[in-house]
Amino acid sequence: MSIIKEKETLRKIVTLIKEWTTTESVEVDFNPAEKGFEIDLIQKAGSWVFAVEYKRSGAAPFIVGAIETLHKNIKKMTKNTVPVVAVPFMGETGRRLCEERKVSWLDLSGNADITAPGLRIHIEGKPNKFKSAGRPKDIFAPKSSRITRHLLISPKRYITQRELTNETNLDEGLVSRVVREMEKGGLLQRDSSAGGVRPKDPNILLDAWHEKYTFSKHSIIKGFVAERSSNLAVKSLVETFKVNIINYALTGLSAAWLLSSFANYRTSSVYLSEEPSKELLKKANFTKGEKGSNVWLVVPNDEGVFDGAFFQEDIRCVHPVQIYLDLKGHPERAKEAAERLRGEFLTWEKDAV
Repeated sequence: MSIIKEKETLRKIVTLIKEWTTTESVEVDFNPAEKGFEIDLIQKAGSWVFAVEYKRSGAAPFIVGAIETLHKNIKKMTKNTVPVVAVPFMGETGRRLCEERKVSWLDLSGNADITAPGLRIHIEGKPNKFKSAGRPKDIFAPKSSRITRHLLISPKRYITQRELTNETNLDEGLVSRVVREMEKGGLLQRDSSAGGVRPKDPNILLDAWHEKYTFSKHSIIKGFVAERSSNLAVKSLVETFKVNIINYALTGLSAAWLLSSFANYRTSSVYLSEEPSKELLKKANFTKGEKGSNVWLVVPNDEGVFDGAFFQEDIRCVHPVQIYLDLKGHPERAKEAAERLRGEFLTWEKDAV
């Protein structure tokens, strides 16, 4: 960003804070570096002092970087200084990261969540004014996401692009482009000696993917299997798939329950490697229909969903990373199940060492 454009952006932030705090007397320091602070802006509005760190993107790595910068600098500032992350548009993951780390935020689209002594600003629902023109580079597209999944399954391992190409069955050019974009976004760290890569912080990589992930983009066939319980429905389906040699793997609430026994559930979700035939559905006693459905048969938009699949109680499930993502698109207590699953099975140290 040019110096002129950066100043314009910071002035917009000053204007927003001034409007929201309804203060006339505003003191602004556009060059905190001269006082030894590594942040973009210090603004005094009324009795409040705001320390603002601006990032050009609301992607998870940028948000975490801004939070770390603010935490480091806030220790040297006035006791009641309010740390604020500012971005063009703050997504769901960025909002959660700020909430977890007790940092306020605002975006240039007009949304904000700022807490200070005697002040509460909460604005949401404003659309993103900074959507990129044209088709964005999506490192989490169905095929591309095989790379992220592979890295999260073995986050401590440095892996070369040649190995990624071979192990994910992807084109070498695609792997190169995705890895390059992930490095630009601060999602990977590279081993200087061997040239391999691994997640810089697996939690941030998973957050970034989760924000972009949409379960409904798979082909989902909803229906009903008449059994006394969801567990019996799952076991009946699994037996049918085994007998008919169908590649399957549980996901969603049923898989989460198998792993952690978290809460009873009604909706069972099963990935199938191919569109089920009428004969197979008949053998499984599966009746199509959304109303009252208790089973979702899911034909994935990419076969990579089966990477890392394993058996739990003799039932095949997709990897916990995939289960966690898929719970985003499920009903009932899916959000709580996802939190439980992540807390038990997806815990990584920051540097994956």
